[in-house]
Amino acid sequence: MMQADWVRQWALFSPKAVAFADADSDRAWTYEALDHSCRALAGHLRDEFGVVHGDRVAVLATNEMEWIPLFFALARLGAILVPINFRLTAFEISHLLADSGARLLIHQTQFRKAERSWPFDGPEGLVAFLDEFSARPLPDAGTPVPEAAARAEADACMILYTSGTTGAPKGALITNGMLFWNSLNTTLRLDLRQGDVALSFMPFFHTGGWNVLLTPFVHRGAQTVVLRKFDAARVLELCASERVTVLFAVPTMMSLMAQEPGFAGVDLTSVRFAVVGGEPMPIELIKTWQAKGVAVRQGYGLTEFGPNVFSLNEGDSLRKIGSIGFPNFYVEARVLDDRGEEITDGSVGELALKGPVCTPGYWNDEAATRAAMRDGWLMTGDLVRRDEDGFYYVAGRKKDMFISGGENVYPVEVERVLSAHPAIREVAVIGVPDGKWGEVGQAFIALNQACELTAAQVIEYCLPRLAKFKIPKHVEFLPQLPKGDSGKILKRELRPADQMTV
Repeated sequence: MMQADWVRQWALFSPKAVAFADADSDRAWTYEALDHSCRALAGHLRDEFGVVHGDRVAVLATNEMEWIPLFFALARLGAILVPINFRLTAFEISHLLADSGARLLIHQTQFRKAERSWPFDGPEGLVAFLDEFSARPLPDAGTPVPEAAARAEADACMILYTSGTTGAPKGALITNGMLFWNSLNTTLRLDLRQGDVALSFMPFFHTGGWNVLLTPFVHRGAQTVVLRKFDAARVLELCASERVTVLFAVPTMMSLMAQEPGFAGVDLTSVRFAVVGGEPMPIELIKTWQAKGVAVRQGYGLTEFGPNVFSLNEGDSLRKIGSIGFPNFYVEARVLDDRGEEITDGSVGELALKGPVCTPGYWNDEAATRAAMRDGWLMTGDLVRRDEDGFYYVAGRKKDMFISGGENVYPVEVERVLSAHPAIREVAVIGVPDGKWGEVGQAFIALNQACELTAAQVIEYCLPRLAKFKIPKHVEFLPQLPKGDSGKILKRELRPADQMTV
């Protein structure tokens, strides 16, 4: 049983310390004020909407301050937050609402018109508006919320959907225990302090928005400044004005900031280091930030485990440039060959992980859970190697997933949509390098006989069916796609020569 309520404890220890500040307004919540909002909102959700332990509450919204008390209020009720990517199409949103079985949908009023295109068919069709939580005073919580019963370590507090290799999104269960152990691992490896300040601009429908720094910062009693979206110039400005101490971003964002005209002159002396994840960071870009006086701590993580799994000490950022470092505390890691045997000679193999930060599985998907777990180990599907000093390096991806601007893209999901087009006979999608987004999709298409189709028409077909970051940026038509003896399409023959090795 987890007895500590992080917000309430810091409201007792440091009531006037700022927990969250809004970068776009003068709003700021001390831990005392945040605790009051969480208590009141928990009572409101319970009394007005009947939210109880185990209920799923879906949220569709941009990064707003209201997410914060909402998450911790749901945790006090033992309910489960289900963040939904607002960039998804109506078809995709409808699937997530149905799959999660949400009791309540909370969205911004700006999505009110769009609501007609993804009708909510929850148990009671309950809908609330996130904007209204701050537009009027919240009622008192009434009778105390039974927090002790609601905060069991094994209880889920969040379902984070991530597209699967079968093409159907999978809901990774995030438990209270996972948040605790992830926070402990993060605090120990990054030496987090109560006086730390970080910016939060990663979307709240990603684990990066919640669990790389935000929830560990609450556990540590530190301060987070919330932005609605990433803007390179604005982030640099806030790093200086808010005296940010720990910066977290993906390589695409780090690149955009380094390209800003004001980068050379901005004061980043308060930044102890930058934590970079999501995809490998180019070595030249690491050197650019090093020259600015900001050490880069590359890391590795995934929604289903942590997400803070590996971290490179800033003292090793040049000596072991390109490495993701060592596994964090309370994380066991192995590199396995195709037979499931451990590799010890520095060769490339699949990364397997074990520890208390591992998800118990996927929501309503026993098959996916069984496929991901092997004798208590999570099979990541990512390829790594370990050098003679024990440092790990990401070598590639066992599966075809690629990352575009920090967003995971699974080709089979895109292929499934394209293959439904009546003119398309067969299709294969791969990730190819892109100067702005890191990687983007390239679709190889063979058409049915006597059919015609242009690249522009392919992209137009995808627009209402796929989020923009999933839509291929390049389309190439071939008479037929290369296949092996079994008839399986050989994607390796479609890849550029410089992507053939790891």
